[in-house]
Amino acid sequence: MVLEIADFAVLPGSEEEFAAAVREGVRYVSDTPGFRNARLTRGVESPSRFVLLIEWDSLEAHTVGFRESENYTRWRALITPFFDGAPRVEHFNEINITNPAGA
Repeated sequence: MVLEIADFAVLPGSEEEFAAAVREGVRYVSDTPGFRNARLTRGVESPSRFVLLIEWDSLEAHTVGFRESENYTRWRALITPFFDGAPRVEHFNEINITNPAGA
């Protein structure tokens, strides 16, 4: 499993519209083979900052399966108008910290 973390700064005053656009557009993401789960969080101290967490089966499910699809174009058309700068997107692998020996 790969976790995509997308950090968005949105235009002040457009926070609710951005969240609504993500709710509407997540169907385009979830329709992609290899999609597992998604959730959106909003900053408490910085309410114009959002972090989107998406779980994928693999890095390629996101970078090829989704990003090279028409659904990516649809997704970006919905959310891009609210950006206050380019989002930062990175991918992470999980590390088991509760049972590091695997026993």
